[in-house]
Amino acid sequence: MHLEEILYTQGFGTRRVCAGLIQQGFVTVEGRPQTDPGADFDTTGDTLRFTVQGTAWEYHEKAYLMLHKPAGTECSQKPSTYPSIYTLLPSPLRLRPNKGAVQGVQAIGRLDQDTTGLLLLTDDGQFIHRMGSPKHHVPKVYEVTTKHPVDAGQVERLLAGVVLDDDPKPVRAAACEATGELQLSLTLTEGKYHQVKRMLAAVGNRVEALHRSRIGGLSLSDGLAPGQWRWLATDEVEALRNARSGQPKVGVGR
Repeated sequence: MHLEEILYTQGFGTRRVCAGLIQQGFVTVEGRPQTDPGADFDTTGDTLRFTVQGTAWEYHEKAYLMLHKPAGTECSQKPSTYPSIYTLLPSPLRLRPNKGAVQGVQAIGRLDQDTTGLLLLTDDGQFIHRMGSPKHHVPKVYEVTTKHPVDAGQVERLLAGVVLDDDPKPVRAAACEATGELQLSLTLTEGKYHQVKRMLAAVGNRVEALHRSRIGGLSLSDGLAPGQWRWLATDEVEALRNARSGQPKVGVGR
């Protein structure tokens, strides 16, 4: 692929801007300065490394990211009250060319402004559909802090299913466990609007704090701090593609 095209696909500007950056000597590939926009480089295997105006970058045909969403941010390109999560990402990820009118990576699903935790972003439309489709039942684990003590009856009702006000069909937790007097670990395979908060309200409790700790087999246990992001490894992406819900798990304490 021509170097000009490489920079363009990675979000460093229009083709004309990318050509100008190269011609002015602002680009190096594997540590070597480049001035020819038409220079060819092998991009197979996503192993090409380059810098643009001192910013180190790796070529990725498709972008797959995980972000630790902090509280007080909105999962929107046009936030209404709080800062957008997209401001936490470097400019190239926000400007990657994409089909349609939307540029850059997009969040797969949304977390409320006061909800923290794991968020996936990509520019792969098929992956977004795969992860967001209810029929694939990708499990998502939420750590819930409640207003009132959690009891065995509430856990049993969440596993058996509760009816929300917009759907007569019961919504069930794939797994549910009380992890403390006011703490609950809840696994869902659907993505209804405010689902965790509404399910807790349906059993007579209230969510005081909410954190998503896991999607499929991917978790935030690797030390990614709030506001930080990283690329997903190839095996992590494939594991998410193949994710399925497990058997329900119940408990009232540990």
